[in-house]
Amino acid sequence: MKRRTFAQIAALALATGLTALPAAAQDTLKVGAVAPKTGPLAGGAAVSYWPNVKLWVETVNARGGLNVDGTQRMLEVIEYDDQTNPGETIKAVQRLVEQDEADIILPPYSTGLNLASAPIYHRYGIPMITSTATTDKAEELSQQFPNVFISLGGAVAVAQGAVDVLTGLRDRGDIGNKVALVNVADAFGIELVNVAKPAFEEAGFELVYETSYPLGSQDLSPVMKGAKAAEPDAFVAFSYPADTFALTEQAQIEDLQVGAFYTAVGTAFPSYAGRFGDSVEGVLGVGGVNADDEAFQSYAARHEEVTDAEPDYWASAMVYSTFEVLEQSIEEVGLDNAAIIEHIKANAFDTVIGTLDFDENNNNPSFWTVGQWQDGVFKGVASTGREGAVDVVVKGPWQ
Repeated sequence: MKRRTFAQIAALALATGLTALPAAAQDTLKVGAVAPKTGPLAGGAAVSYWPNVKLWVETVNARGGLNVDGTQRMLEVIEYDDQTNPGETIKAVQRLVEQDEADIILPPYSTGLNLASAPIYHRYGIPMITSTATTDKAEELSQQFPNVFISLGGAVAVAQGAVDVLTGLRDRGDIGNKVALVNVADAFGIELVNVAKPAFEEAGFELVYETSYPLGSQDLSPVMKGAKAAEPDAFVAFSYPADTFALTEQAQIEDLQVGAFYTAVGTAFPSYAGRFGDSVEGVLGVGGVNADDEAFQSYAARHEEVTDAEPDYWASAMVYSTFEVLEQSIEEVGLDNAAIIEHIKANAFDTVIGTLDFDENNNNPSFWTVGQWQDGVFKGVASTGREGAVDVVVKGPWQ
């Protein structure tokens, strides 16, 4: 396996919402967690990130804590809200290190906040096993920040997965050749659309509508009106949760009838199906899981039992699996960060998503790229090496 840091590029305000349990001195390990509880990405973090922090800590403590150099040590959590602000992420990490003296600091949430905070994690030598960052900069990052690991995959594979799925539908005669392509204008959306646009064109698709919108946009009706006017056969949005929901709602309002409807982060949330009901059948999105895998089903059951909420069908299990990697490394080599990083680089780990390991660029080579809602479950339909993919179906009319 491989391990590298992904930290050091921020330094600004400490986030709201500090939670700390009474420490039991040497018997307790302080675990720092920084992610949005407010701001545009708070909704996504509330589904994929924070519940898994709770689940992991409670699971470890329920069995007596982490075994560190032969001593069982319970975990206590210190939480900061970075307000979806990179400066706040950096400030919070600094506070965790310098004032709170945290023993373990988990990576933040989202591509942008992970990339922004990589320098600060690197400065302090903190292992940074990212779980919600999608980027093709793994090689560059691993050279600059050898403590940073990328688990969720790169833009090229994610975008190409979407292109390949639509190509398969077109070649089967299920959809035509015209695509509407939109994206949120932040690190995640920009990197993906920059890869997807030439890939769609190379595959012979006609891009009949293209636009981007700012992170946190409140009104996406102009985007969908423009897409509807272009009369596409497929709609693709590299979106974050709030806009994923808003675009889907606008698609129904505008009666955008396409054979392939793809939105990104948030599509795999159980609340997406809860919000849109039977209309989600056939909706495509980023990521996925092997929903029939016993390890995932067991994890999902524990997640719901501990957090009173279902995990999503993409990032949730990945977030938890990276905590398992960190846990296994600490129990093997102790709390020395440099030793943890080298242990991750050199080993493969058994996790809730299966085997997780990293290549020479600290990048996980096997991940889900596209999923689809089928019979009330968001199932993986394309990956770079994961088992359990199901066949893609054409999107029917909105219900």
